[in-house]
This record gives sequence, structure tokens and C-alpha cells, in this order.
Amino acid sequence: MRQLSSVAAQLRRLLVLICLGLPCGCAHYEPKPLATHDTARSLRSRTLADDGLRSFLEANKPELTKEWPRIVWNLDELTWAAFYYHPSLEVARADWEVAQAGIKTAGGRPNPTVTVTPAYDSGIAGNFSPWLPTIIFDLPIETAGKRHRRIEQAKYLSASARLNIATAAWQIRSALRNSVLDHAAADQRVSLMQQQVALQQEVSDRLKRQLQAGAIATAEITSARVALAKAIAELADAQRQVATARVRVADSIGVPVSALAGVSLEIDLSGPSPAEPLLRAEFRDTAVHSRTDILGALSEYAATQFALQLEISKQYPDVHLSPGYSWNQGSQGDSQWQLGLTVELPVLNRNQGPIAEAEARRKAAAARVLALQARIIGEIDGAVALYDAGQKNLAALQSLKAARQAQRETTKAQFNAGATDRLDLASSELEFNAAALAEFDARVQLRQAIDALEDAVQRPFEMPKAIYEAHASNAR
Repeated sequence: MRQLSSVAAQLRRLLVLICLGLPCGCAHYEPKPLATHDTARSLRSRTLADDGLRSFLEANKPELTKEWPRIVWNLDELTWAAFYYHPSLEVARADWEVAQAGIKTAGGRPNPTVTVTPAYDSGIAGNFSPWLPTIIFDLPIETAGKRHRRIEQAKYLSASARLNIATAAWQIRSALRNSVLDHAAADQRVSLMQQQVALQQEVSDRLKRQLQAGAIATAEITSARVALAKAIAELADAQRQVATARVRVADSIGVPVSALAGVSLEIDLSGPSPAEPLLRAEFRDTAVHSRTDILGALSEYAATQFALQLEISKQYPDVHLSPGYSWNQGSQGDSQWQLGLTVELPVLNRNQGPIAEAEARRKAAAARVLALQARIIGEIDGAVALYDAGQKNLAALQSLKAARQAQRETTKAQFNAGATDRLDLASSELEFNAAALAEFDARVQLRQAIDALEDAVQRPFEMPKAIYEAHASNAR
């Protein structure tokens, strides 16, 4: 009886320890509901004078905070603000956190199990109790390096997710640069169109006076009136483009358009950005191998390699050791020990289906890398072709502008000498302004071609480490 009581007490203590140990180290659920009214209010309250933004810039680009709040922002400065505010970066960082957590999941080892199976046998002679307590443990042992391959697969997926942050950051800069360029181009085009409308109005008024004096026919003023209406419409369209481009600038930063009130956006359109470094063969060749999206796709491909190895290793079954103990409460008080071994027999299924799926996924990942490289080559070739054509177009329109300027100067000299009238002078000014408009549009198109080349080679802007860091303001 004393032996029976001792074994029963030990059994109870073991079960109590197991029950008490299960909750230890367990994570607890913490609800975090989203209040869309609060988040929307926070988004609408963002400004370029925010204290959090200032702290971020002081830590990463302190020279930008010497004058605060800033009134004039250029592209690089706005890019830092976008890295602080834009929600797509936060999404990419969250995806990276998920992938990092996947490494922990992949490295987890299977837990052992314990089974308590009390038996009842009343037919044993001289038994103190008909109950036969039995405990069986199950200790799973993974074979063929499955855990290592899971971890490596998760590491490559995490690396791909991290590279996606840099890709998202470049896309943010690209969208911001394009919107800032559109805003500056539309703003300057408004000034040129205002001059065009004024000159066209002057020509139309002088022709109208000549018509009233009977010096010209009605048909001669019709084309001037049509040209004036067209210029007015183009001016209105340019003003609309300024407003829409300003909204796109704010959206590219991640702030409401009200945050740009009183802020001047600075970009130099007097001359195109230098494209010679971007045209180097080394940059163009490197882009096909080292762009962040290429590196991310290569990491995904490496993950599929380990995924395939994992499925192949699953052909080799895991082993389950099952030690057990039971107490026969007979007159002798027998202790019975056992050691079980469980192995799955790969007879009907040798994991052929998952292996085939993993091979197909590896093939698909390789195809995506190839397709991405082909797209990058096409982007580079297209940007270079646009740049070459843009240079020729700009040179031709610069020549036209120079010719119109010479004609204007000649007409002005004739007007000063009394050899021509004010209508001829206004007409020459109008033709020169039209040539200046065409030359300005060609300059903007060339700049767009250079920007497309920057996107294709992902140069010259280097992504800072700050893009990988979460900011407190994004959670407000």
C-alpha cells in the first residue's frame, strides 16, 4: 500500500507540474482595435512642420532642420519627408516583420506529448486495486535536415521582404519626383501661357480695330480669335495641372494637400539633369543584376530551392520514440517499462505531389526573374531611346527659338525705326513666345526621359538605412 501511495503521489505531482508548466512562457492576446475616425483625423493633421518629422530629420539629415519650419523644399528634402510619412513603407516594413517571425516558426521543434491511459482489470488475484496507471511519452525526432531547410527558406523570404522595402522606397521617390516635376512644369507653363494669351489678345484687338477701320476683311481676324480661344483654354488646362500636380505631390509624400499650404516646391528646369553617368554601360549592366527588385526576386528563388529540398527530405519519415511506464498494483507491485518506436512507412505515398508543386514553384520563380530582367532591359533601352530623341527634339526647337528671337529683334529694330507697326511687333513676340513654349515642353520631355532612366537603373539616389526603421508617428 505504501508503494501504491508513493507511485500515485509521484504521478499526481507529475501531472500537476505538467499542468502548471503549460501556461508558462505563453503569449497572451492583447486586442488593438482600429478606430478609423482617429486614424483619418491623424492623417489629415499631418504637416511638414511636425515635431516628429523634425526629430526624424535631426537623426538622419540634421542640416534640413537648421531652418524650421522649412518654407522651400526641393526633391531630395521632400523624399526624406516621404520616407517618414508614406504608408506604403510601413506596409513593406510590416511584411518584413511577418517574414522575420517566419524564421522563428521555421526553427520551432515539435513538442513531445504525454498520454495517460489508466486501465481497469478486476481479474487479477490478490490485487489491491483494479486500476493500472500507465504513462506514455511521444518524442518526435525530425530527420533528413528538415528543420535546417525550413529555416533557410524562411531566411531567404525574410531577405526578399527586406529588399521589398527598398523597392517601395524607390517607387515612392519616383512617384514624388514625377509629381514635383509635373507641378514645376505646369507652374512655369502657366506663366508662359499667360504671356501667350496677353500677346494673342493684343494681336486680336489690333486686328479688330483694323477691321472696324475697313482695312482688313472679317476672315483675317477669325484665325486670330480661334488662336486666342485656344490659348485661353491651354492656360486654363495648365492651371488645372498645377492644382492636380500639387495634390499628387502631397499624396506621394503621404500628407494631405493642406500640408503644402505656404510651401514652395523647388526644382530647376533651366537645364536637364546630367544623364551621362546613367548612360554608362556599367550602370546599365549592373541594374540587370543588382536592382532591389531583382535581388528580391533572386531571394524568392533561393527560398524555392530550399522549399524543394524540404519536400524531397520529407520522403524520409520522422521517428517517434514512445517510452512508457505502467504500475501493476498486484501483490508484487510490478513496474512495467516499454519503449515504442513509430516510423511512417512510405509505401503508398512518397510525397510526389508536394515535390512536383515545389519544382513548379521554383520554375515559376526562375521565370519571374527572367521576366523582370527583360522588363528592366526594356525600360533602360526605352529610356535611352527617349533621351536620344529628346535631345534631338530639344536641339531643333532651340534652333527655332533662336530664329524666332532673331526675327523678333529685327522686327523690334524696324518698329523703333518706324518701318513697321505695333501689330507686326506683337505678331513677332507671339511667334517667339510660341517657340519658347515648344522649347520648354521639349526640355520637360527630356527631363522625363532622364528620370525614366534613373528609375530603370535605380541611380543615383542611394536608399538610407532609415527606411527600414518604423516611426512612432505612423502608429498615431
